[in-house]
Amino acid sequence: MTGGDSGIGRAVAIAFAKEGADLVIPYLDEHRDAAETKQMIGKLGRSCLPIAADLREEDACRYVVETTIKTFGRIDILVNNHGVQFHQNSIMDITREQLMNTFQTNIISFFDMTKAALPHMSAGSSIINTTSDTAFSGMGNMIDYTATKGAIVSFTRSLSLSLAKHGIRVNAVAPGPTWTPLIPSAFTAEEVKTFGTEVPLKRPGQPFELAPAYVLLASDDSSYISGQIMFVNGGSIVT
Repeated sequence: MTGGDSGIGRAVAIAFAKEGADLVIPYLDEHRDAAETKQMIGKLGRSCLPIAADLREEDACRYVVETTIKTFGRIDILVNNHGVQFHQNSIMDITREQLMNTFQTNIISFFDMTKAALPHMSAGSSIINTTSDTAFSGMGNMIDYTATKGAIVSFTRSLSLSLAKHGIRVNAVAPGPTWTPLIPSAFTAEEVKTFGTEVPLKRPGQPFELAPAYVLLASDDSSYISGQIMFVNGGSIVT
């Protein structure tokens, strides 16, 4: 469960633990958050292994998987959930450094994590990617971010076709505006005031409201669902 230290990732990790799963949560450098998540999962009677790793590096992805196998001996579910976003009002303001960082973090690392984990997964396993409904609607002040989310949609659909013959399902969750620690760090104070009010339900979602979608897609109850994008976005109609 990448990015499981906080936000959507933490909520999903806790939901999985409630269903009896043991967790590995790779994270970048939010050590306190990761420790808190581990403690929460421990109180539910499950094991949680936090691993500090920069998933922009292919070797780090391999290390996470190798450590998981040494600790638990198996991988049943891979959730690619981590990401970054930076607001820029014009494409002219997006530096090459920012562009590469966004793509390396938000989509290339999904490839690397999947390639590392796949040899240890078998029929019945599930891969779930976090995309965004902005992949479909666009967002004028986060062009590089929305481009990576669109790439995740195509990655999910293509990978599902590739892995169907192995009995491994691949799906994605597309959140709408969701209140996570990323929001106040990425949005201006004025934008935070109205964040999420544009959707039909007139409010941003909370991470725990997204978690059931991931649990469903990981479970046998979704055994006939693959290659799909599940929207959890406050009622917005996306085509």
